[in-house]
Amino acid sequence: MMVDSASDNANRRPPIRVLVVEDSVSVREFLVYLFASDQEIQVIGTANNGEEALTAVQDSKPDVITMDIHMPKMDGYTATRVIMERFPTPVVIVTGSSSVREMATTIRALEAGALAIVKRPAGIGHPDHAATARELIQTVKLMSEVKVVKRWPQRRIAAEDGIKPLMPEPVRREVHLVAIGSSTGGPPVLQLLLSRLPKNFHVPIIIVQHIAQGFTEGFAQWLAESSGFPVSVAADGELMQPGHAYIAPHGFQTTVDSHGHITLQGSNPENGHLPSVSCLFRSVAEAFGAGAVGILLTGMGKDGAVELGLMKATGAITVAQDKESSLVHGMPGEAILLSAASYVLPPDKIADVLTNLTNHPSKIGE
Repeated sequence: MMVDSASDNANRRPPIRVLVVEDSVSVREFLVYLFASDQEIQVIGTANNGEEALTAVQDSKPDVITMDIHMPKMDGYTATRVIMERFPTPVVIVTGSSSVREMATTIRALEAGALAIVKRPAGIGHPDHAATARELIQTVKLMSEVKVVKRWPQRRIAAEDGIKPLMPEPVRREVHLVAIGSSTGGPPVLQLLLSRLPKNFHVPIIIVQHIAQGFTEGFAQWLAESSGFPVSVAADGELMQPGHAYIAPHGFQTTVDSHGHITLQGSNPENGHLPSVSCLFRSVAEAFGAGAVGILLTGMGKDGAVELGLMKATGAITVAQDKESSLVHGMPGEAILLSAASYVLPPDKIADVLTNLTNHPSKIGE
């Protein structure tokens, strides 16, 4: 028995070391209490503001940081940016913000290198307490598995302009819809893609981005403002318009029909996600076939990988983000293993592909 116990202890993973950064004493104590309820997590310190967080990260080297946004001395956005430049560490934004404007501000932290945003769990006694606490703990555990964490390398992307493109001479064809799936690390990639599209880009874009409940509206607003491309949250029955991007809302599977109408279905999660990339890509393959472009960006797991292959089989152009530019290469990497991607490209080259593929005006339903 003693030998077995020693063996179990040797095989047991060390706890995930978490630094909690939060200026509110009550909220900070609440988060510490929640993490203490899970044996796989150890809170190794707390910080009241961004300046204290920088010192704690340098001294303690946590596995994951939970970060508030609105703090004195140095806010969470600035602290995240500096941490990702000096001491790359997974950062999870935990926020109690509720307005669309505040959420859009919070989402800017993803630009700075944060991996995920989670709503602060509901208080003890609230009907949603258990579910929201579980979501926070699960997110912290998942983000701790991201071993290589780096701020989105925009300077490196700009330097790649002189390299040989990874695809042959531009292919020109009638394209009626672009469908994009994205998860961890995806928001800044989407921002870069949309900002690089020409002003006369005439094809509708529909996007599934895995993001926490309550942040879809703020994400769409941030994406539109930061990219200069029209973006809105998809509505049930809406007819997609040329040169407009639609974000699938949380809590619904999002599909499209051959006439370009969006359908929102309150069904079950697929691959653990609602909405899921897989569900969207299946409907795009059926409705648009060779008239579609499917793109799978950085993210954990395998959501959309098989279905990207289905789109390819129906004649669609399919693209997976390359490993070098992906924060997490799970989803696109799985698609590449399945030979589901026609092309494997960094984000700036994906934007070039979209521009070259969609230079023939077309209408949905033609």
